Amino acid sequence: MPRRDLRRADQLRPVRIERGYQRYPAGSALIETGHTRVVCAATVEERVPFFLKGSGTGWVTAEYSMLPGAGTERTAREAMRGHQTGRTQEIQRLIGRALRAVVDMKALGERTIHIDCDVLQADGGTRTASITGAFVALVEACATFYTKRGIFPVRDYVAAVSIGVNAENTPLLDICYEEDSTAMVDMNLVMTGAGSFVEVQGTGEGRAFTRAEMNALLDLGERGIRTLIEYQKEALGATLSWLPGREG
Repeated sequence: MPRRDLRRADQLRPVRIERGYQRYPAGSALIETGHTRVVCAATVEERVPFFLKGSGTGWVTAEYSMLPGAGTERTAREAMRGHQTGRTQEIQRLIGRALRAVVDMKALGERTIHIDCDVLQADGGTRTASITGAFVALVEACATFYTKRGIFPVRDYVAAVSIGVNAENTPLLDICYEEDSTAMVDMNLVMTGAGSFVEVQGTGEGRAFTRAEMNALLDLGERGIRTLIEYQKEALGATLSWLPGREG
């Protein structure tokens, strides 16, 4: 059965990352993966949470939200409900963990970088798109206080992608909402540029899955993430001089 958008099983949706999307944050990016669109902004605060005061180390934290009109039906703002849903809390913790995995907190100094990811339109993969776009915003924000005498706080790339197995037992890369909602197996993968895993979230939605299937999904996801990192490189351009192995 062909995919809705006629992609190959191992093909990402069209990806676009627009760096500097917002005027006021230290770093920002609009990421589009198919019909999913997320605005990611990074704000630098010259202080840290109380548990890090005097430590000489910094912190990276994230918030995530969906606009009321992001999906097919209006979703009430969580501020109106008076609390965040468990899903929202889970996703923003995931974004924070993913970014902290590639940040040298000592090099960051006693600063906090707040990452805000707001979903403008959702068609699956909002958490993975948020991580991939937030990385670009993070690097741009760090460039505002970095000096050549210091060590750039971001030590590697990080990106994320969704993968799954459909009812025909075919592994699929970068699944949209329709594919996600009917998937037998659903997985989110977060990896660094060096190929290390930050997070593997895998669930047997319609059935259990084998080690061989998991390995196939991880291989598929890794190839997708390497492509997403190329999009990050393109968006960041000359800011990449901090990367290991590059002159700058």
